[in-house]
Amino acid sequence: MKLAIGSDHAGFDYKQMLLQWLRDNGYEVQDFGTDSADSVDYPDYVHPLATAVENGEFELGLLLCGSANGVCITANKHQGIRAAIAWEPELATLARQHNNANVICIPARFVSDETARAIASQFLNTAFEGGRHQTRVSKIAAA
Repeated sequence: MKLAIGSDHAGFDYKQMLLQWLRDNGYEVQDFGTDSADSVDYPDYVHPLATAVENGEFELGLLLCGSANGVCITANKHQGIRAAIAWEPELATLARQHNNANVICIPARFVSDETARAIASQFLNTAFEGGRHQTRVSKIAAA
């Protein structure tokens, strides 16, 4: 599975940890930045990642920032992105099962590294249920 990962400065350390963990578990991952904990503007990293996921270059994306709000709002500006915030694994599961989320946003300041890995694992290993959920997902994109 090809994955895209990105963060702002507040999510940098967790991004680095998840990047290594994902690669150690056999995922092909491209890092969209940032490259340090120095203050940055998160849209500069989110838009390229969201575009790449939207265009099908990557199956799924992971974004990290302090609260996950900014990266999630920005990613969802893209018509083909369904980004969801998860601060516990069950939310990542539901985002995939019910919303066919293709980007998960993790709030680095509010979860442990163990929880961040569990969120990523649930997100990557849960399938979309389709059915009644597909009808709803089909209505999300603005015309």
